[in-house]
Amino acid sequence: MRARFLYFLMSAALVGYFLLAGQRGVLLIAHGTWVSVPLGAAVLVLPLLGAWFLWRSLRFVLDANRLARELDAEGGLPVDDLPRAPSGRIQREAADAVFAQRRAEAEAHPEDWRCWFRLAVAYHDARDTPRARKAMQHAIALHAGSASPEH
Repeated sequence: MRARFLYFLMSAALVGYFLLAGQRGVLLIAHGTWVSVPLGAAVLVLPLLGAWFLWRSLRFVLDANRLARELDAEGGLPVDDLPRAPSGRIQREAADAVFAQRRAEAEAHPEDWRCWFRLAVAYHDARDTPRARKAMQHAIALHAGSASPEH
């Protein structure tokens, strides 16, 4: 719950920044000099890029959470029972062992989004965030491809 609150707080701060930067860009363009118009246009590009990135991130999180709820309803969500260090971090050796199992499962069933979801969780547990994100994106794409027309 705390992570969700912080996400929304940071998102609201970013939206505020986008609005402020957009306003400054419009003011620079309205000034109308040969320097301020291109500078204002450049300033407008930054909030647009930021808003696009924020939207893509939010969509990824919502899609991943939807898959997690569906997998949980099926009883296929991976159990978080890996041993942890006193700091709370998952022990690397245990995460690597589970990762090997999940990778073999995904290789055996490459078209099953559930396997890719579990592989993404294993990557995350092994602290490989870029690959975890790619595996989750693949799971989302597979799920979208297998969804029925009414979804």
